[in-house]
Amino acid sequence: MTQLQTEIELLKNEMNNMWDLVRTQLVKAKNALLNFDKNLAREVISKEKRVNAYELKIDRDCEDIFALYTPVAIDLRFLLAVLKINTNLERTGDIAEGVAKYVLNADKTFSTEILKATKVIEMFEEAIKMFDEAMVAFDKEDPSLARNVFAKDEFLDDINKRANHLVMDYLKEYPNELDMALYVLSIIRKLERVGDQSKNIAEEIIFYVEAKVVKHSNKL
Repeated sequence: MTQLQTEIELLKNEMNNMWDLVRTQLVKAKNALLNFDKNLAREVISKEKRVNAYELKIDRDCEDIFALYTPVAIDLRFLLAVLKINTNLERTGDIAEGVAKYVLNADKTFSTEILKATKVIEMFEEAIKMFDEAMVAFDKEDPSLARNVFAKDEFLDDINKRANHLVMDYLKEYPNELDMALYVLSIIRKLERVGDQSKNIAEEIIFYVEAKVVKHSNKL
């Protein structure tokens, strides 16, 4: 194994660690919402600094590899993909932090009725599944798994499109729950963006493995 290959393997391990950290942030944000656990929400907010530090370290490591080894072909594509995926992961961490802040700021427990009516927990679980599938696709360097991510995004998009109507229907029955409904609506918007970040990651995996740019293209 060349020194370049060694550095790339170390970088892959760092990316997996970053992925695990951000996934944990998403799961804890979901549980904080479901259980109205403000302490867990505080933990998510606190650990966002660690996500940011990981992002900066991975960026620096990529820059060092560029400077020292002048990678070409698939190694170059890998590094370019990592730089973009790293940004997507950090933004996903931001989304988890944002959800945690809504939980922390809310005055009372999110009712079972609103969580069920808006399908926000189902959306959270599907967003995490998309994130997981992108993670496995990256680890296995499997573009077919990456392509599966695109199909899963339809579920998130559907709930997001219907979110206003779902919330309005809920408020007709519970007109005094406006603040709670607005928090949930904002969380739905954020979860839709988790899907977008996972799609972006999938596109970069396909680019890295197949040297094929699928962004802004229907030819997947």
